[in-house]
Amino acid sequence: MQLLDLDPGITFWTAQQDSDVLGCGALKELQPCEGEIKSMRTAARARGRGVATLLLEHILEEARRCGFDQLFLETGSQEFFAPARRLYHRHGFIDCPPFAGYVLDPHSVFMTRELR
Repeated sequence: MQLLDLDPGITFWTAQQDSDVLGCGALKELQPCEGEIKSMRTAARARGRGVATLLLEHILEEARRCGFDQLFLETGSQEFFAPARRLYHRHGFIDCPPFAGYVLDPHSVFMTRELR
């Protein structure tokens, strides 16, 4: 994992093999005990290799280390995002209402997970 520090409230990581970026993910602090998973992406050539799981597990570990009690995320409702929704459900996320200024949108699915 490589850490890039662009904004004090957001931490961004990349998963790489040599110089090839296979995926990325970010964690944003919403409130002192709450965070949001942002921008999880896996390169098409890396799908099915466990990159998304690696990134998600790393983000969950970092969120706990930062003292977050709860994580949120927004992902797409379209079929293209079905693998992402399955990944999040497998890792204990459940559907929830919009959060942090998001509004109900037929193209979005909102999820949350307790960390403690």
